[in-house]
Amino acid sequence: MLETSGTAQLDNRSMSIGSVDVGNVTRLRSGQETEVLNFLAERPIHTVAMMSMIRDNGLTSPFNRGVFYGYRDLNGRLEGVALIGHATLLESVSDRALSALSRVARNCNAIHMIMGEQDRIDEFWSSYSEEGHAKRHSCVEQLFELSTPMIVPGGDTELRLATVDEVDLVMPVQAVLAFEESGVNPLQADPEGFRLRCLRRIQQGRTWVVVDNGSLVFKGEVISQTTNVAYLEGIWTRHDKRQNGDSVRYLCELSRKLLQEVNSVCLLVNEKNLRAKAFYRKCGFLFRASYKTIFLKMSERSN
Repeated sequence: MLETSGTAQLDNRSMSIGSVDVGNVTRLRSGQETEVLNFLAERPIHTVAMMSMIRDNGLTSPFNRGVFYGYRDLNGRLEGVALIGHATLLESVSDRALSALSRVARNCNAIHMIMGEQDRIDEFWSSYSEEGHAKRHSCVEQLFELSTPMIVPGGDTELRLATVDEVDLVMPVQAVLAFEESGVNPLQADPEGFRLRCLRRIQQGRTWVVVDNGSLVFKGEVISQTTNVAYLEGIWTRHDKRQNGDSVRYLCELSRKLLQEVNSVCLLVNEKNLRAKAFYRKCGFLFRASYKTIFLKMSERSN
């Protein structure tokens, strides 16, 4: 999800779905966090992004950049949960929940991307696109997971948490990675919001770096974290350090540190990026599922 899953767009002026109620779909509100987290916890590596947002911000917050909705069965039990907004994410245990949540999403004019397991997203899109919504770009990604840390030769590195003074080191690299994935440069589309999101992750203790003489050598972002899972994005190593094994050492050390707090570390990689997939396998990550990300046409998004 990279930058698009980031945190702060400090108002909801582009949201137009606050009062939508379709069938058994209702907006989830403060006070329902425990119920929703329990539902999402059934599949922790697939729901880490939504769980982390709720743990960090609650169900109702501008930092979520969207609105949480739930679909309930006739007995009032949750069958589906979706964050509908800038980055639209979903989890469902029934086709009817998926269909109902997609109909709610049709009324949102702020969706930039839709992401989830490939078969779920294909089904969601089939219903969502009936209203004429068009995709700008889509890609299939593979979810990798690591639960046992790798020990590599060479000892510890200078890996550490970034400081707020280093936000200007992190931002340009993160912007390039976001552009490569989505085709949108956040430094042009939303420079103020992008800076706030980068800064907030640093303040949360989720941006890890190696810095040498004021130059960024390695960067890794913990975009989402729960008690069970840490989700990584924005893994980057300076070109001159990519061929000597340092990339593996940096990521393995970061994974070791995170696995002291969580049960597993996961990340997504484009299925066509053979070099990246080989790199993550070398670091001990294993394939778990195929995901799909759909980016909407620019005209679909509100300004």
